[in-house]
Amino acid sequence: MKKTLALLLALLLLPGVGLGETVVTSFYPIWLLALDLTRGLDDVSVRNLAAPDTGCLHDYQLQTGDMKVLAEADVFLINGAGMESYLDRVFSAFPSLPVISASEGIPLLRGDGVTEIGEPEQEEEVNAHIWLSAANAARMAENLAAGLIEHLPEHAASLNTNLEELKKRLLALDETLRAGLADCPRREIVTFHEAFPYFAQAYGLTIAAVVNREPGETLSPSQMARLADWIRSHGNPPLFVEPQYEDLSARILAEETGAPVYKLDPVVTGPESEIPADYYESVMLENMRVLRLALGADGAAETN
Repeated sequence: MKKTLALLLALLLLPGVGLGETVVTSFYPIWLLALDLTRGLDDVSVRNLAAPDTGCLHDYQLQTGDMKVLAEADVFLINGAGMESYLDRVFSAFPSLPVISASEGIPLLRGDGVTEIGEPEQEEEVNAHIWLSAANAARMAENLAAGLIEHLPEHAASLNTNLEELKKRLLALDETLRAGLADCPRREIVTFHEAFPYFAQAYGLTIAAVVNREPGETLSPSQMARLADWIRSHGNPPLFVEPQYEDLSARILAEETGAPVYKLDPVVTGPESEIPADYYESVMLENMRVLRLALGADGAAETN
């Protein structure tokens, strides 16, 4: 018995021999795509680096625990487009770790021409929130699947099957969102996060203004006054905040201007276990429902 256990331990310690492959993802949206792509692959584990309640990675710093997770990774899946600002540290610490970017080949948007109130979260050349177009999410899945197939070729057939099923769902969602938002009489929105330009571009909306500030922080009095004046001058367009954060600035502005406040979910947080297979779709469809209400497609928009 002791000889058998020793032999098993020795085998596990040999290079290339273990309990299966480990795929690590950078944050929640990439985790959701990776879970779908690897569904049914019992010897492939998917670990998410940032906790499911982290949100976007604009100011994320790698922790010691993150480095330990990456040390066990066979492949690292990222959003790209500047979202993971810590990549230089990853490349330096793990020069042989394959890093697959989901943003490869996707046209990226800049913030040119959008009114901004407050301070940008960081200096960004492009907007990295590409997954908020369902068609982009389908292309992201293709990029991630191609990388996984290259580095886990023994799973190519299953990965391709899962990819085709996922793409079919995402492209059907894209059509539903386009049709569902086509008849909204109002098209302008004000967001309290820079996450939604890709959503707006894909589904015919206009980001009239973006309010930049750290979650939980309020705007300065001068910034509040400027934004209140802007909102009034534009006919009190609806204000959209994230469900993950309480936003005092939005509540104050609603009281001062009468502009209604709604919640849009950028799908950067969510459940950690027992995640429904259609979680991304369900959140995006709820966003559509909220937008139809806010923009007058399902009756007059509410006012506060």
